[in-house]
Amino acid sequence: MSPTTAKQSALIVGVGLIGGSIGQRLRESGWLVVGRDRSPECLERALLVGAIDSIAPDGFVADIDLTFVATPVGAIAEEVALALQDTDGLVTDVGSVKTPLLSLMSNPRFIGGHPMAGSEQEGVDGARVDLFEGRTWVLTPVDTTDDDALATVRAVVSGFGAEVVSLPPERHDSMVAIVSHVPHLTAASLMGLADERSSEHRGLLRLAAGGFRDMTRIAASHPGIWPDICAENREAIVAELDRLLSTLSTVREIVENGDREALVNVLERARSARLALPARFARAEDLAELRIPVADQKGALAGITMIATELDISIADIEIAHSVEGDEGVVILLVEAANGTMLRDGLTERGYKAVLRSLDGAEER
Repeated sequence: MSPTTAKQSALIVGVGLIGGSIGQRLRESGWLVVGRDRSPECLERALLVGAIDSIAPDGFVADIDLTFVATPVGAIAEEVALALQDTDGLVTDVGSVKTPLLSLMSNPRFIGGHPMAGSEQEGVDGARVDLFEGRTWVLTPVDTTDDDALATVRAVVSGFGAEVVSLPPERHDSMVAIVSHVPHLTAASLMGLADERSSEHRGLLRLAAGGFRDMTRIAASHPGIWPDICAENREAIVAELDRLLSTLSTVREIVENGDREALVNVLERARSARLALPARFARAEDLAELRIPVADQKGALAGITMIATELDISIADIEIAHSVEGDEGVVILLVEAANGTMLRDGLTERGYKAVLRSLDGAEER
């Protein structure tokens, strides 16, 4: 299956903000998009805003090429299982918690996914065709993941303008607790504290400056999704909340003791880390090609993409060349030329034999 083939078909299960944005982007790329949602009103709105071409009949559409499950987190496992049972194509999801889906990932047609994108707007009326531009989209392959399935799903979501990274499911859940779940709970707590104090000081919220507004912006998102997220990722969230509380306790002590040097160190470290957050890459002329021979079996591509993620190297494109004879293939990666040597060396350290060359083939290194 090639994501550029005209009128490929996709099923969106749960046509809200994320599902609707996926549908709009797929339709813009020439896909035929079918919607499924427990709310008839949501499906009608999805038709009106151009998120889907048609409404699925009762049940699933068997001959669909790719199903995106975009329901609330608590319903994802059931919907993925139904999609794997009732459709013939690939299945992925967009949930922010992955370990509850581990048993389903043993099916080579299912690739866990999570776009790190959102909006304060709610439902399909907030859907945007450019919602995923420049955002990170995590895929969570496992040992049984089919390489071609992973490459296909990756190509589709890369076509949305997202930067795709691969992580093991457990590591994803731990990391997303830090960068998404705990920040939301922190923003909600800070906003609640300010609201509480506003009853004493009526003008307090009028004084809210840019820093307060930036930090609490995510508290405006719909609260309905968070009970499921906190239930499904409870262990990782509680662990990171404990670390946050310990850090805040340390900062409290520094402030209480008037330790200026320690406070400056805390703030400088935070500033440096914030300025180092990665930006979107890449001009085509700045890319290099890596060719990596691999055994033609499940899990080879997953291992390579996870090494790239560990090294914080973005992959611009992936191709798999299968051998017509024997059991070996070649994974072809495009990466920023500046990072090519680092990735080649990282792969070599892990037993891969990677060849790096410039795109014009003039030099092999």
